[in-house]
Amino acid sequence: MNNKTQRGLGKGLGALLGENANPDSFRKPVGYVNKEIVSEDTKAAVTGDVLRIPVGMIEPNPFQPRISFDPEALEELADSIRTLGMIQPITVRKISNGHYQIISGERRFRASKLAGMDMVPAFIRDADDQGMLEMAIVENVQREDLDPIETALGYQRLIDECHLTQEQMAQRVGKKRASVTNFLRLLRLPAKVQHDLKVGLISVGHAKVILSVDEPAEQEKLCDLVIKEDLSVRQLEDKVRKLEKAAQPSPYNDSIDLPETYYKVLEYMGRYFGDNISLKRNAAGKGSITLRFESDAEMERFLKALESTNG
Repeated sequence: MNNKTQRGLGKGLGALLGENANPDSFRKPVGYVNKEIVSEDTKAAVTGDVLRIPVGMIEPNPFQPRISFDPEALEELADSIRTLGMIQPITVRKISNGHYQIISGERRFRASKLAGMDMVPAFIRDADDQGMLEMAIVENVQREDLDPIETALGYQRLIDECHLTQEQMAQRVGKKRASVTNFLRLLRLPAKVQHDLKVGLISVGHAKVILSVDEPAEQEKLCDLVIKEDLSVRQLEDKVRKLEKAAQPSPYNDSIDLPETYYKVLEYMGRYFGDNISLKRNAAGKGSITLRFESDAEMERFLKALESTNG
Protein backbone atom coordinates (compact mmCIF):
# COMPACT_ATOMS: atom_id res chain seq x y z
CA MET A 1 0.00 0.00 0.00
CA ASN A 2 1.21 3.51 -0.75
CA ASN A 3 2.51 4.95 2.52
CA LYS A 4 2.12 8.45 1.13
CA THR A 5 -1.66 8.28 1.30
CA GLN A 6 -2.66 10.95 3.81
CA ARG A 7 -6.40 10.68 4.12
CA GLY A 8 -6.55 7.13 5.48
CA LEU A 9 -9.33 4.60 5.01
CA GLY A 10 -11.28 5.22 8.22
CA LYS A 11 -14.38 6.90 6.80
CA GLY A 12 -14.79 4.35 4.03
CA LEU A 13 -14.27 1.47 6.45
CA GLY A 14 -16.94 2.86 8.75
CA ALA A 15 -19.41 2.90 5.89
CA LEU A 16 -18.59 -0.69 4.96
CA LEU A 17 -18.97 -1.95 8.52
CA GLY A 18 -22.31 -0.29 9.09
CA GLU A 19 -23.82 0.89 12.34
CA ASN A 20 -24.95 -2.53 13.58
CA ALA A 21 -21.65 -4.36 13.23
CA ASN A 22 -20.59 -6.10 16.44
CA PRO A 23 -17.65 -8.42 15.75
CA ASP A 24 -16.77 -8.31 19.47
CA SER A 25 -19.56 -10.81 20.02
CA PHE A 26 -17.31 -13.42 18.34
CA ARG A 27 -14.35 -12.73 20.61
CA LYS A 28 -13.54 -14.76 23.71
CA PRO A 29 -10.59 -14.09 26.04
CA VAL A 30 -7.44 -16.14 25.48
CA GLY A 31 -7.08 -18.16 28.67
CA TYR A 32 -4.32 -20.72 27.94
CA VAL A 33 -6.63 -23.26 29.53
CA ASN A 34 -4.74 -26.15 27.92
CA LYS A 35 -1.46 -25.17 29.56
CA GLU A 36 0.04 -26.73 32.68
CA ILE A 37 -0.45 -24.92 35.97
CA VAL A 38 2.68 -24.23 37.97
CA SER A 39 2.67 -25.28 41.63
CA GLU A 40 5.16 -25.18 44.46
CA ASP A 41 6.46 -28.58 43.29
CA THR A 42 7.13 -27.60 39.67
CA LYS A 43 10.77 -28.08 38.80
CA ALA A 44 12.79 -25.08 37.65
CA ALA A 45 13.46 -26.61 34.26
CA VAL A 46 14.03 -24.62 31.10
CA THR A 47 10.96 -24.79 28.89
CA GLY A 48 9.98 -23.26 25.59
CA ASP A 49 6.30 -23.68 26.31
CA VAL A 50 3.84 -21.47 28.18
CA LEU A 51 2.85 -22.37 31.76
CA ARG A 52 0.26 -20.74 33.99
CA ILE A 53 1.57 -19.36 37.28
CA PRO A 54 -0.52 -18.10 40.24
CA VAL A 55 0.00 -14.35 40.62
CA GLY A 56 0.99 -14.88 44.26
CA MET A 57 4.07 -16.83 43.13
CA ILE A 58 5.37 -14.05 40.88
CA GLU A 59 7.67 -11.29 42.10
CA PRO A 60 8.86 -8.14 40.32
CA ASN A 61 12.43 -7.87 39.15
CA PRO A 62 14.45 -5.71 41.59
CA PHE A 63 16.65 -4.66 38.67
CA GLN A 64 13.70 -3.43 36.62
CA PRO A 65 14.92 -0.08 35.21
CA ARG A 66 11.38 1.17 34.81
CA ILE A 67 10.01 2.22 38.19
CA SER A 68 6.89 4.21 37.22
CA PHE A 69 3.94 3.03 35.14
CA ASP A 70 1.22 5.32 33.82
CA PRO A 71 -1.94 4.37 35.80
CA GLU A 72 -4.26 5.32 32.92
CA ALA A 73 -2.28 3.26 30.40
CA LEU A 74 -2.21 0.33 32.83
CA GLU A 75 -5.99 0.48 33.22
CA GLU A 76 -6.41 0.54 29.42
CA LEU A 77 -4.20 -2.54 29.14
CA ALA A 78 -6.19 -4.19 31.96
CA ASP A 79 -9.42 -3.54 30.03
CA SER A 80 -7.87 -5.16 26.96
CA ILE A 81 -6.83 -8.19 29.02
CA ARG A 82 -10.33 -8.52 30.49
CA THR A 83 -11.74 -8.58 26.96
CA LEU A 84 -9.09 -10.51 25.03
CA GLY A 85 -6.99 -12.23 27.70
CA MET A 86 -3.20 -11.93 27.91
CA ILE A 87 -2.04 -12.56 24.36
CA GLN A 88 1.70 -12.22 25.02
CA PRO A 89 2.96 -14.16 28.07
CA ILE A 90 5.51 -12.68 30.45
CA THR A 91 8.97 -14.25 30.94
CA VAL A 92 10.12 -15.38 34.42
CA ARG A 93 12.81 -17.41 36.16
CA LYS A 94 12.50 -19.53 39.27
CA ILE A 95 14.28 -18.16 42.34
CA SER A 96 15.45 -19.71 45.62
CA ASN A 97 12.21 -19.31 47.58
CA GLY A 98 10.28 -21.34 45.00
CA HIS A 99 8.67 -18.27 43.50
CA TYR A 100 9.22 -16.74 40.07
CA GLN A 101 10.88 -13.45 39.23
CA ILE A 102 9.87 -11.39 36.22
CA ILE A 103 12.50 -11.07 33.51
CA SER A 104 10.28 -9.20 31.07
CA GLY A 105 6.64 -8.18 31.01
CA GLU A 106 6.17 -6.39 34.33
CA ARG A 107 3.69 -3.94 32.79
CA ARG A 108 1.59 -6.83 31.48
CA PHE A 109 1.82 -8.51 34.90
CA ARG A 110 0.59 -5.42 36.74
CA ALA A 111 -2.24 -4.96 34.27
CA SER A 112 -3.25 -8.62 34.63
CA LYS A 113 -3.58 -8.16 38.38
CA LEU A 114 -5.72 -5.07 37.80
CA ALA A 115 -7.85 -7.17 35.46
CA GLY A 116 -8.44 -9.66 38.28
CA MET A 117 -6.48 -12.59 36.81
CA ASP A 118 -5.41 -15.24 39.32
CA MET A 119 -3.18 -17.07 36.81
CA VAL A 120 -0.70 -15.46 34.44
CA PRO A 121 0.75 -17.23 31.36
CA ALA A 122 4.55 -17.18 31.41
CA PHE A 123 7.65 -18.55 29.75
CA ILE A 124 9.92 -20.07 32.42
CA ARG A 125 13.60 -19.90 31.65
CA ASP A 126 16.91 -20.65 33.28
CA ALA A 127 18.69 -17.36 32.96
CA ASP A 128 22.10 -19.02 33.35
CA ASP A 129 21.90 -21.59 30.57
CA GLN A 130 21.65 -19.85 27.22
CA GLY A 131 22.29 -22.92 25.10
CA MET A 132 19.57 -24.97 26.78
CA LEU A 133 17.16 -22.05 26.48
CA GLU A 134 17.82 -21.72 22.76
CA MET A 135 17.28 -25.42 22.15
CA ALA A 136 14.05 -25.39 24.15
CA ILE A 137 12.62 -22.43 22.22
CA VAL A 138 13.64 -23.85 18.85
CA GLU A 139 12.07 -27.19 19.74
CA ASN A 140 8.88 -25.42 20.76
CA VAL A 141 8.47 -23.24 17.65
CA GLN A 142 8.92 -26.30 15.43
CA ARG A 143 5.76 -27.87 16.83
CA GLU A 144 2.84 -28.14 14.44
CA ASP A 145 0.09 -27.18 16.88
CA LEU A 146 1.20 -23.61 17.48
CA ASP A 147 -0.97 -20.72 16.36
CA PRO A 148 0.72 -17.94 14.31
CA ILE A 149 1.11 -15.60 17.30
CA GLU A 150 2.74 -18.33 19.41
CA THR A 151 5.17 -18.97 16.56
CA ALA A 152 5.93 -15.26 16.20
CA LEU A 153 6.51 -14.92 19.95
CA GLY A 154 8.92 -17.86 19.84
CA TYR A 155 10.89 -16.17 17.07
CA GLN A 156 10.93 -12.91 19.02
CA ARG A 157 12.25 -14.73 22.10
CA LEU A 158 15.14 -16.13 20.07
CA ILE A 159 16.03 -12.56 19.11
CA ASP A 160 15.54 -10.99 22.54
CA GLU A 161 16.74 -13.72 24.89
CA CYS A 162 19.19 -15.70 22.77
CA HIS A 163 20.56 -12.68 20.90
CA LEU A 164 20.17 -14.22 17.47
CA THR A 165 19.85 -12.30 14.24
CA GLN A 166 16.93 -13.06 11.94
CA GLU A 167 19.32 -14.90 9.62
CA GLN A 168 20.68 -17.07 12.47
CA MET A 169 17.19 -17.71 13.76
CA ALA A 170 15.94 -18.79 10.33
CA GLN A 171 18.78 -21.32 10.16
CA ARG A 172 17.98 -22.65 13.65
CA VAL A 173 14.28 -23.25 12.92
CA GLY A 174 14.77 -24.39 9.33
CA LYS A 175 12.76 -21.59 7.73
CA LYS A 176 13.47 -19.04 5.03
CA ARG A 177 14.33 -15.62 6.40
CA ALA A 178 11.38 -14.05 4.58
CA SER A 179 9.03 -16.45 6.37
CA VAL A 180 10.53 -15.53 9.74
CA THR A 181 10.23 -11.83 8.97
CA ASN A 182 6.57 -12.22 8.00
CA PHE A 183 5.81 -13.95 11.29
CA LEU A 184 7.59 -11.26 13.31
CA ARG A 185 5.54 -8.58 11.55
CA LEU A 186 2.40 -10.11 13.05
CA LEU A 187 3.49 -8.81 16.46
CA ARG A 188 3.10 -5.25 15.15
CA LEU A 189 -0.65 -5.75 14.82
CA PRO A 190 -2.98 -4.30 17.49
CA ALA A 191 -3.86 -6.63 20.37
CA LYS A 192 -7.40 -7.14 19.08
CA VAL A 193 -6.16 -8.28 15.67
CA GLN A 194 -3.51 -10.54 17.24
CA HIS A 195 -6.25 -12.10 19.37
CA ASP A 196 -8.46 -12.78 16.34
CA LEU A 197 -5.54 -14.35 14.49
CA LYS A 198 -4.61 -16.44 17.52
CA VAL A 199 -8.09 -17.91 17.96
CA GLY A 200 -8.68 -18.43 14.23
CA LEU A 201 -11.21 -15.70 13.45
CA ILE A 202 -8.86 -14.47 10.71
CA SER A 203 -6.00 -16.18 8.85
CA VAL A 204 -2.35 -15.26 8.37
CA GLY A 205 -3.28 -14.23 4.82
CA HIS A 206 -5.86 -11.79 6.20
CA ALA A 207 -3.28 -10.47 8.67
CA LYS A 208 -0.76 -9.77 5.89
CA VAL A 209 -3.35 -7.71 4.01
CA ILE A 210 -4.26 -5.83 7.20
CA LEU A 211 -0.57 -5.07 7.77
CA SER A 212 -0.56 -3.18 4.47
CA VAL A 213 -2.56 -0.48 6.25
CA ASP A 214 -0.59 1.79 8.58
CA GLU A 215 -3.10 3.03 11.16
CA PRO A 216 -3.92 0.61 14.04
CA ALA A 217 -7.53 1.84 14.24
CA GLU A 218 -8.03 1.10 10.55
CA GLN A 219 -6.34 -2.29 10.96
CA GLU A 220 -8.90 -3.14 13.64
CA LYS A 221 -11.77 -2.02 11.39
CA LEU A 222 -10.52 -4.21 8.55
CA CYS A 223 -10.28 -7.14 10.94
CA ASP A 224 -13.87 -6.51 12.07
CA LEU A 225 -14.94 -6.37 8.42
CA VAL A 226 -13.41 -9.79 7.73
CA ILE A 227 -15.30 -11.29 10.68
CA LYS A 228 -18.59 -9.55 9.92
CA GLU A 229 -18.68 -10.43 6.22
CA ASP A 230 -16.66 -13.67 6.34
CA LEU A 231 -14.33 -12.28 3.67
CA SER A 232 -11.74 -14.38 1.87
CA VAL A 233 -8.21 -13.02 1.58
CA ARG A 234 -8.84 -12.10 -2.07
CA GLN A 235 -12.05 -10.27 -1.17
CA LEU A 236 -10.22 -8.35 1.56
CA GLU A 237 -7.50 -7.36 -0.90
CA ASP A 238 -10.16 -6.04 -3.29
CA LYS A 239 -11.80 -4.04 -0.48
CA VAL A 240 -8.49 -2.48 0.53
CA ARG A 241 -7.64 -1.56 -3.07
CA LYS A 242 -11.00 0.12 -3.55
CA LEU A 243 -10.77 1.98 -0.24
CA GLU A 244 -7.22 3.09 -0.99
CA LYS A 245 -8.27 4.38 -4.41
CA ALA A 246 -11.19 6.27 -2.90
CA ALA A 247 -8.93 7.76 -0.24
CA GLN A 248 -6.38 9.11 -2.73
CA PRO A 249 -6.55 12.91 -2.73
CA SER A 250 -7.53 14.48 -6.06
CA PRO A 251 -4.67 16.24 -7.86
CA TYR A 252 -7.11 19.11 -8.45
CA ASN A 253 -8.43 21.48 -5.85
CA ASP A 254 -12.10 22.16 -6.49
CA SER A 255 -12.04 25.11 -4.11
CA ILE A 256 -9.61 27.12 -6.28
CA ASP A 257 -11.33 30.08 -7.97
CA LEU A 258 -10.91 29.91 -11.75
CA PRO A 259 -9.74 32.95 -13.70
CA GLU A 260 -12.42 34.69 -15.78
CA THR A 261 -10.99 33.24 -18.99
CA TYR A 262 -11.95 29.72 -17.91
CA TYR A 263 -15.56 30.70 -17.26
CA LYS A 264 -15.76 32.22 -20.73
CA VAL A 265 -14.45 29.01 -22.27
CA LEU A 266 -17.01 27.00 -20.31
CA GLU A 267 -19.78 29.37 -21.32
CA TYR A 268 -18.87 29.23 -25.02
CA MET A 269 -18.48 25.47 -25.18
CA GLY A 270 -21.58 25.00 -23.07
CA ARG A 271 -23.66 26.37 -25.95
CA TYR A 272 -22.89 23.17 -27.81
CA PHE A 273 -22.44 20.62 -25.05
CA GLY A 274 -24.63 21.93 -22.24
CA ASP A 275 -23.68 20.34 -18.90
CA ASN A 276 -21.61 17.67 -20.63
CA ILE A 277 -18.39 19.58 -20.12
CA SER A 278 -16.13 19.71 -17.05
CA LEU A 279 -12.94 21.56 -16.35
CA LYS A 280 -10.29 20.94 -13.67
CA ARG A 281 -7.34 23.15 -12.84
CA ASN A 282 -4.74 22.92 -10.08
CA ALA A 283 -2.98 25.75 -8.27
CA ALA A 284 -0.11 25.69 -10.77
CA GLY A 285 -2.46 26.30 -13.71
CA LYS A 286 -2.39 22.75 -15.10
CA GLY A 287 -5.62 20.92 -15.75
CA SER A 288 -7.93 19.21 -18.17
CA ILE A 289 -11.21 19.72 -20.04
CA THR A 290 -13.54 16.76 -20.48
CA LEU A 291 -16.25 16.72 -23.16
CA ARG A 292 -19.11 14.23 -23.28
CA PHE A 293 -21.10 14.30 -26.50
CA GLU A 294 -24.33 12.58 -27.48
CA SER A 295 -23.87 12.19 -31.25
CA ASP A 296 -21.73 12.83 -34.30
CA ALA A 297 -24.07 15.69 -35.21
CA GLU A 298 -23.18 17.45 -31.96
CA MET A 299 -19.48 17.34 -32.82
CA GLU A 300 -20.21 18.52 -36.37
CA ARG A 301 -22.06 21.58 -35.08
CA PHE A 302 -19.15 22.38 -32.79
CA LEU A 303 -16.66 22.00 -35.65
CA LYS A 304 -18.67 24.40 -37.85
CA ALA A 305 -18.69 26.94 -35.06
CA LEU A 306 -14.90 26.71 -34.71
CA GLU A 307 -14.38 26.99 -38.47
CA SER A 308 -16.64 30.05 -38.75
CA THR A 309 -14.76 31.70 -35.89
CA ASN A 310 -11.39 31.05 -37.50
CA GLY A 311 -12.69 32.21 -40.89
